[in-house]
Amino acid sequence: MPLTPTTPTAARLLQVRTIYAEREARDSDRGRQVVARFPDAEVVEVPSHWQIPDLHGNAGNVDRWVRVKTETLVLGGKKSLSARPNGRSADFIAPSTANGCAMACSYCYVPRRKGYANPITVFTNIDKITKYLRGHVRRQGVKPEPDQVDPHAWVYDIGENSDCSVDALVSDNIADLVATFRELPTAKASFATKFVNRQLLDLDPQGRTRIRFSLMPESDSKLLDIRTSPIGERIAAVDDFVEAGYEVHLNLSPVVLRDGWERDWAELLVRLDDELGSAFKQQAAAEIILLTHNRDLHEVNLGWHPKAEDVLWRPDLQQAKRSQSGMWNVRYRNDRKREGVQRLQDLIAAHAPWLRVRYAF
Repeated sequence: MPLTPTTPTAARLLQVRTIYAEREARDSDRGRQVVARFPDAEVVEVPSHWQIPDLHGNAGNVDRWVRVKTETLVLGGKKSLSARPNGRSADFIAPSTANGCAMACSYCYVPRRKGYANPITVFTNIDKITKYLRGHVRRQGVKPEPDQVDPHAWVYDIGENSDCSVDALVSDNIADLVATFRELPTAKASFATKFVNRQLLDLDPQGRTRIRFSLMPESDSKLLDIRTSPIGERIAAVDDFVEAGYEVHLNLSPVVLRDGWERDWAELLVRLDDELGSAFKQQAAAEIILLTHNRDLHEVNLGWHPKAEDVLWRPDLQQAKRSQSGMWNVRYRNDRKREGVQRLQDLIAAHAPWLRVRYAF
């Protein structure tokens, strides 16, 4: 079972006072489960989970950035079910079962789309989502040939717009997804996380769920990864998740180019080599993802966490680039990005040669 909101870990992230809910979502089995986990919260009916005046478009929420994440949940239904081709972290991006997060990473791309507030929205029509996924997997058949995503299985990212380890604090959606993929021999679920939810160890994934622990040097994490599990706690969880039947990879992400970054990444890689066990190393793989930022998010961060922008917003190193979703972001200039990727790959070869790099972006 996922952590309940009465445990200390969950209570640190979630002290829910208000649940905005579409009527159908509130009255569903999953919606009733969420409301029951937060019995002291006021439930406010809304016509749409995307149209909540107190949240969306309210610039005043910048001053309450973390408080909104702590005290607010939203319940809605996932209207459009599709599995988008990906080819990087996964073969397909699965339909979301949640959107938003109780954590507050200062580089997170999700709040750019949500207008000054980014609490967890739970999609309660989980039965329709898992039914769609089973059908989509069945239609793919057997994977015809290995690729960098996986040599055998079609991989579905189930956490593009949220952190599934935190979502499991709120509902059983993640438990249902792990159970679904456990029964799909040609597919795997996959999600990246910055939060250690040890109750996920009890879900018996049987190798059909890949968890990708996001890591960065501790100095970066303390500045940028607000309300997440400490880096040491994430590293300490890796071997336990392997033993519990998860495939465990690493996300070296985001790589922030600043003074001393190479030294700090080298220290992290040495630590991984020293502390992680052979069972993990035999199946380990990693993604390297250099920082992508956004002008609108830069402006938001200046209102609640300006120190982060000293390293995130570097016009001298960055260039504008349109994303796959059509948004204008800023990324490191091509030459600096190439140099950064190559240097980190060199550090891996020197300090953690067992760590296969699946892709670098």
